[in-house]
Amino acid sequence: MSNQLNTLSPIDGSVYVSRDFASQAQISQVLAQAEQAKQSWRQVPIAERARICSAMVDAFVANKEQIGEELCWMMGRPIRYGAGEVAGFEERARHMIAAAEQALAPVQVAEQAGFIRYIKREAVGLVFVVAPWNYPYLTSVNAIVPAIMAGNTVLLKHSAQTPLCAERIAEAFAAAGLPEGVFQYLHLSHSDTQAVIQAPEVNHVCFTGSVPGGEMVEKAAAGRFIGVGLELGGKDPAYVRADADLDHAVETTIDGAFFNSGQSCCGIERIYVDAAIHDQFVEKAVALVNQYQLGRSDDPETTLGPVVRASAAAFVRGQVTDAVAQGAITHINAADFPADQPGTAYLAPQLLTNVNHGMRLMTEESFGPVVGVQKVSSDAEAITLMNDSEFGLTASVFTADIDAGLAIGEQLETGTFFVNRCDYLDPALAWAGVKNSGRGCTLSALGYEQLTRAKSFHLKTAL
Repeated sequence: MSNQLNTLSPIDGSVYVSRDFASQAQISQVLAQAEQAKQSWRQVPIAERARICSAMVDAFVANKEQIGEELCWMMGRPIRYGAGEVAGFEERARHMIAAAEQALAPVQVAEQAGFIRYIKREAVGLVFVVAPWNYPYLTSVNAIVPAIMAGNTVLLKHSAQTPLCAERIAEAFAAAGLPEGVFQYLHLSHSDTQAVIQAPEVNHVCFTGSVPGGEMVEKAAAGRFIGVGLELGGKDPAYVRADADLDHAVETTIDGAFFNSGQSCCGIERIYVDAAIHDQFVEKAVALVNQYQLGRSDDPETTLGPVVRASAAAFVRGQVTDAVAQGAITHINAADFPADQPGTAYLAPQLLTNVNHGMRLMTEESFGPVVGVQKVSSDAEAITLMNDSEFGLTASVFTADIDAGLAIGEQLETGTFFVNRCDYLDPALAWAGVKNSGRGCTLSALGYEQLTRAKSFHLKTAL
């Protein structure tokens, strides 16, 4: 295997970034530096950690133009949307910084005469963060900032598709004056990633990626008795009830399905619509999808960029072909999107009806600009279909009846439930999945729990 990482841009297939994979000596040195920094960083007051992390965010945001352009070339997001990832990074980071003092405060228990009793949340040590390419800053910040705020050291391994993201975060921390060894990154091969998970210096792993990737992490960590947080796949559903604000439901679900070319962890991949409004929904949705501008992501007019690579586009085309062979109806003419070229990463959006759960399109994660719309006759049918999935990251209901929506949400097997919105991550709420969407959680005050260990203090004062 080559010892060089080459990032091919989905814009034109050219090599955009080349880096050497870390050598064994470099890996050992980084782990040793992290081990050395563990004890000193955990002693730094939370207020000082907050000052440094806030300065890091300032430095990161100041570089937003370069960051947006690099995202465009590395993973194909239209350049017009680059600022959104920077804004999301800032929002999540600042929220977790502000939440740290209360989240990390000692847990007080009931008073007992002659004793002092409390529980402290202590840093676990070195947190190894393995991040994906689709939202490279948003997914990584979920773990990096709270880990450092909790007194841990962090080692980041970013996707080979977005290696510059690790470097930009490191530059921002360096500008903020973070002590050496507290945050580091490595460009690693798959085999070396497994080896780092097994390294005795690593005390916790935060992984975002595919289900097979999560299986690899669990196997590599087996027998080490360390914490493993996993955010994996999704096939997130939306249900549009007959009483929904139709225009809002169409606008929101279609954006949720096609933003970032459908390459969103919590993007909408299947839509269930009440039979009474199904045809109206489809008519409005098709009109909206046809407004997308497919093209090079460095073109300011583009609203739908290429998917990450040609093989990803071919996978989605295969799902659509199989669904049509089983009776599904396509509503978007690819000829209306001239940039769509088989064999490339450029893929026209597609909306299909007459779909069912016998089709891969409705059960298998697509991670591309395609969505199936299925007619339903009742809340009960919608609930059954929404739960008929190996995944459970988010689910959405669109309705004018909040109580009815909530009643549906209580029956859904999902980590996050929305009413009248979708495809959004609120840093004040726990981000979690069920079934094959993973385990553990990030963000919110609860996100600090997996990045710390409980230590009980039981002091007898009366002898």
